[in-house]
Amino acid sequence: MGAALATGLATGVLGMTTASSSAAEGPELIVNGDFSSDFIDPWWSTPNAPSAVVDGQLCAEVEGGTVNPWDAIVGQDGLPLTAGESYELSYTATATAPVTSRTNVQLAEEPWTQELAAADQISQAPETFTHVFTASADYEAAQLAFQIGGSDDPLTFCLDDVSLTGGAEPPVYEPDTGSPVRVNQVGYLTEGPKAGTYVTEATEALPWTLNAADGTEVATGTTTPQGVDPTSEENVHTFDFGDVTEAGDGYTVTVGEHVSEPFAIGDDLYADLRTDALAYFYHNRSGIEIDAELVGEEYARPAGHVNVAPNQGDDGVTCWATTPCDYTLDAAGGWYDAGDHGKYVVNGGIATAQVLSTWERTLTAEGADGEALGDGALAVPEQGNDVPDILDEARWELDFLTAMQVPAGEELAGMAHHKLHDAAWTGLPLLPHEDSQARELHPPSTAATLNVAAAAAQGARLFEPYDAAYAAELLTAATTAYEAALANPDMLADPNDGVGGGAYSDNNVTDEFYWAAAELFITTGEDTYRQDVLSSELHGDAEAVFPPGGFSWGSTAALGALNLATTDNGLTDSERDGVLAMVTEAADGLAATAQDALYGVPLAGTENYVWGSNSQVMNNMVVLATAHDLTGAAEYRDAVLSGLDYLLGRNPLNLSYVTGYGERDVHNQHHRHWANQLDATLPNPPAGSVAGGPNSALQDPIAEDLLQGCAPAMCYVDHIESFATNEVTINWNAPLAWLASYADDLGAGAGGDPGEEPATCEVTYTSHRWSAGFTSSVTVENTGATPISPWELTWTFADDQRITNAWNAVVTQSGQDVLARPVNWNGTVPPGGSVNFGFQGTASGQAADPQAFTLNGGGCTTG
Repeated sequence: MGAALATGLATGVLGMTTASSSAAEGPELIVNGDFSSDFIDPWWSTPNAPSAVVDGQLCAEVEGGTVNPWDAIVGQDGLPLTAGESYELSYTATATAPVTSRTNVQLAEEPWTQELAAADQISQAPETFTHVFTASADYEAAQLAFQIGGSDDPLTFCLDDVSLTGGAEPPVYEPDTGSPVRVNQVGYLTEGPKAGTYVTEATEALPWTLNAADGTEVATGTTTPQGVDPTSEENVHTFDFGDVTEAGDGYTVTVGEHVSEPFAIGDDLYADLRTDALAYFYHNRSGIEIDAELVGEEYARPAGHVNVAPNQGDDGVTCWATTPCDYTLDAAGGWYDAGDHGKYVVNGGIATAQVLSTWERTLTAEGADGEALGDGALAVPEQGNDVPDILDEARWELDFLTAMQVPAGEELAGMAHHKLHDAAWTGLPLLPHEDSQARELHPPSTAATLNVAAAAAQGARLFEPYDAAYAAELLTAATTAYEAALANPDMLADPNDGVGGGAYSDNNVTDEFYWAAAELFITTGEDTYRQDVLSSELHGDAEAVFPPGGFSWGSTAALGALNLATTDNGLTDSERDGVLAMVTEAADGLAATAQDALYGVPLAGTENYVWGSNSQVMNNMVVLATAHDLTGAAEYRDAVLSGLDYLLGRNPLNLSYVTGYGERDVHNQHHRHWANQLDATLPNPPAGSVAGGPNSALQDPIAEDLLQGCAPAMCYVDHIESFATNEVTINWNAPLAWLASYADDLGAGAGGDPGEEPATCEVTYTSHRWSAGFTSSVTVENTGATPISPWELTWTFADDQRITNAWNAVVTQSGQDVLARPVNWNGTVPPGGSVNFGFQGTASGQAADPQAFTLNGGGCTTG
């Protein structure tokens, strides 16, 4: 987000490339398009691309060392266009070195409005390009411009047979959706649900077959007709093969003559996705060289924005010209937000929180494994420092967030500047170290300040075991920010501040106050923060805290509530039960939505296919997964997995929205330096980058041109300039990493039948009895590899024993059923550690010790 496209000559509407076999019927508008004479008139070129007619072609000698496409141009002016008329442009081109021509038909002066903006890959082999576009306005003298700058080395660019004629047949965009049999193209967990969707006009049930990679028939069944899916406006059937548990690769489902994309069944499906999704953050670090040994040669690059020419740098940034200040900030570092070169605190806050929560979940959720996130596990330069690599990655952004605070002694000290980016929109494509624009701080905001408070407070408690001094710095920054926000509760970001970067305005910061208070309470235990949580108008309102359309950078209360529900903190039992009730109420609704959705997606209604709809889906999945962690209820787990199915191919477009995963994965996401579609020398995004997804508002020129009338879940195009559907961002990849970690834990056994899992605890129960009563001691040992927090132990007495008082635990009894829960200080049982508690009670006759215990839903052995 924040990557709206506006770069002088670099923007505009994509013209459809067609395979037309004959020219349009209107008059020829290009003069001297066949270069049959030795003169180039009326063609022109920029001084760094001197042109001449050579062997019947116009050839331009383009100097090396240009940065932007529009730095070198060959063009012709004076082209009359009529509004509503469709035109066909065709030309043949070669280049001595690969170059992308930004081929534009446009207004010949500012604001350079484009009627056609195409990106054509030119090579040494002659190739003819044809584009059709419809003029939106009348032009007396439009301009045809071939923008061929941006290459380090010189090259020769040659044109021939250039033609522009009216009377063309406007093309109709039809997305390639492949097979109508839609499945998760990565695969299905062995013990998880397995379902798919089939697009068909048939109204009666149809037979389906599941085949192994060698063609062997594994299972058969019939589809269930479901009618018209409102998100795609297509008639669909669903099918289910959940009974199949044989692991393997290359499975396919066949319905009639249609075969699905191949997929796997197994338990180790998401470990690589977790690693790749987290690698996104190192790739997008600012202020540090991206090391080829960690990312490969094609993704390596010099440090960006470090005051090395042409950069002006982020280590001495001053305030926006219209809101000046008398200080500068050293805000180098952090993550580039959304494929542009901007760094936004409100996106960084939620992204950092979810990266931190990926680690914190391994400390609180039964069966969650932190080994794959630990020191030496990820491709980051901090490996080997005895700190989990995922925390090292989070620290890169935490340092940026806290650096955005107004210095002590200044007016508004402790408040955080809302964002930092170029003075004007960053060019596309453009690597960060080549950016020559001035960098600017934009005014502080309450929302940004509370993001700093919340993320820094969470970071403080997670860094404390590894770097106590740094944890203390974070907590100081958090408390300072919170106090500053309380003193300035309505300093809202300007919704019109959208030059050079997204505005990210937010006119309600109640949710940020709730989130920040929750994180500070969890970390400090201070009652002031507890009261701020409990007195919030949001507390207890599940729909307000967990909006059905998904929480987001602008709706962050859910982050605080989820951590209140999962961490060991000072809420009373009834207060914690209230938080749990909010989580499960929200999860119940989302699970029902996923169950009813014909593509299994936990996103209600058609109105929620908005900018970043995939992130809304994923954040709803985080709520469901947390509810599953807390309760063990299978319906929550199943809804998470059906959400993954949607993201990875079981959707109306039959696309995996994650690069490198699935046979039909997207790969042209909007990004300034993963820009192969515009520059063949640059790479596509690396594996593990998730696209924003369908956006029915059509908020970019590409989407507006191609997708008019699209059904909500069909409003997507895999084009680098469709920033409103195909953007990538830090705060979209963060929940992807969280969910991949959760799903990998499921594959390792955390999501199956608790009765079938290996015991990870041992209970030793001893008692001393007398005629009318007893005293018992219980020791619970964690025999697993991960912490158990918070713990809950249950058992059932076989007789009438009644507990009268307890110590070192909160023990409640209902009939013969007993539940023991921790007090404030002993909520976590580390691997190899134990917790002990005791109680007294009454009994008549010969009392019996209990023989079976359940810890957090899983069975324990008895010692």
